[in-house]
Amino acid sequence: MEQFIETLTSFFSTNLPYILAGISVGGQYALIAIGYTMVYGILRLINFAHGDIFMAAGLILIYAAASMPLYLAIPLMIVVTVLIGFLVERVAYKPLRSAPRMSIMISAIGVSYLIQNLALYVTGGLTKVYPAIPWISDSVTIGSATTKMVTLVTPVLTIVLVIALVLLIRYTKIGMAMRAVSRDFETSQLMGIKIDRVISATFIIGTFLAAIGSLLFFTNYTGVTPTIGAMPGLKAFVAAVFGGIGSIPGAVIGAFIIGICENIIKGLGWTTFSDAFTFALLIVILIVKPSGLFGEKNTDKV
Repeated sequence: MEQFIETLTSFFSTNLPYILAGISVGGQYALIAIGYTMVYGILRLINFAHGDIFMAAGLILIYAAASMPLYLAIPLMIVVTVLIGFLVERVAYKPLRSAPRMSIMISAIGVSYLIQNLALYVTGGLTKVYPAIPWISDSVTIGSATTKMVTLVTPVLTIVLVIALVLLIRYTKIGMAMRAVSRDFETSQLMGIKIDRVISATFIIGTFLAAIGSLLFFTNYTGVTPTIGAMPGLKAFVAAVFGGIGSIPGAVIGAFIIGICENIIKGLGWTTFSDAFTFALLIVILIVKPSGLFGEKNTDKV
């Protein structure tokens, strides 16, 4: 027993930097994954442009910070990111509300490439350096690990935002409307719920969380390129599926598990396989439990 405890202590001591990084990255994935899972819960749509909106938030802050103080640039970035999410829903998805699901999916992929190409045009394909955010960019030592303050801030802020979101969904009028629409879209319409308003609110909340996620993510990974949103977006999508797409707690738990596991794999020296692990996990989950850890099994009514 003592030997086991010593081995466990040694493991945590050796891998503490990777565990902390995993918790931090997991929180950032969670903030993106919530956007995927909320939109899917209401529209049964995978918003493939979500990762690119996350990337756009990073570029917006870079350009805003170049011409104004950060205390103005950060709120501006959040507002503009939310506006982009709102416009994407109104322009690309709303006109296709009654179209076949494949048409909406193609539209989502088109929006993704449009945002990437606009970013490529604006940046000229060059990597842009993210500005240092006071306090959360500072270094801090925890045990044997030296990391940035953002590593400690991310899980706490993620949990606070998730709790606030759960309270909003459970106890506010718009939250109750969201739950009703996610259960039965057509009946909610017949009952007088303003569907367009509910969907717009869903996209606004999702893109707001993606903007906060980008602020935390790019504080750690300071190079922003037009395609950088693709991998975090895919991993957040895997986290949403792993936890049970449509379930907010499931998306958060899935994101933390993926973030911690992929960073421990890096700590073991298998960096090459860290991304492969995420997608292998997706395959296993789809085979073993297609609805995810906390997803509800769909049943057909007759």
